[in-house]
Amino acid sequence: MQIAHNTLVVVADGRKALFLRNEGDAVHPNLIVEHAEDRLNPADRDQKTDAPGRASGGVGGRQDTMDEVDFHQQEEDRFAADVGAMLKSRALASDFETLIIAAPAKTLGEIRKHYHVEVEKRLAGEIPKDLTGHPLPEIEKALAAA
Repeated sequence: MQIAHNTLVVVADGRKALFLRNEGDAVHPNLIVEHAEDRLNPADRDQKTDAPGRASGGVGGRQDTMDEVDFHQQEEDRFAADVGAMLKSRALASDFETLIIAAPAKTLGEIRKHYHVEVEKRLAGEIPKDLTGHPLPEIEKALAAA
């Protein structure tokens, strides 16, 4: 995938997002970090204090366990929604003309739910891959290979 000059590239996962700008050209990208978001999101087990709830009335008078809330996943989904809101704000301010997003498939799907029409108009590509832990040269290579 070619990354045009001045393209906004967002590399995200459920707790970290890098907003990068291509200062190079389509053949030789040069991604520069414009903004980074990072949220503390402990494992689900570290956020819970109680055992799952129980309800009576199950088959044969047994107690059934209620479904547990996954607080870690809730926070990842909330973060993806916040990334979508940031993209909307930047698109409405005409901060970028072209956008590429790279995120794990689950996170990408959650961000997609929050795309504004103006974000969709500028979207040049989506890459369902986690690149947040990679250095910039490797991100550039991965995007070019996509």
